[in-house]
Amino acid sequence: MARYSRVPVTREIDKKGNLGKRSMNGVKYPEIPLSSEDTYVFASQGDRFDILALQYYGDSDLWWVISTANGELRQDSYYLPLDKQIRIPANVGAAVAAYNNLNGI
Repeated sequence: MARYSRVPVTREIDKKGNLGKRSMNGVKYPEIPLSSEDTYVFASQGDRFDILALQYYGDSDLWWVISTANGELRQDSYYLPLDKQIRIPANVGAAVAAYNNLNGI
């Protein structure tokens, strides 16, 4: 899923009327509620949000679902901290629907 593909884009117009810098309107991420069906794993060497998304959802583009569900982790780090428990939300479809709804998609 190319989650930014339908997010509205704003283009600046310079003084001469030329199109300038492109920027995406603010993207909002939904809260992902706990579920008794969620899976919990401990991060091992080389684990990343996208790798886990591919493993559990079959789609690495859904990395943001796992990242959002684990908001206490550093969001600016490429790799997950070793031996940290990671929640893998079970209802990814609901998370994607909530994302689309929040962002008017």
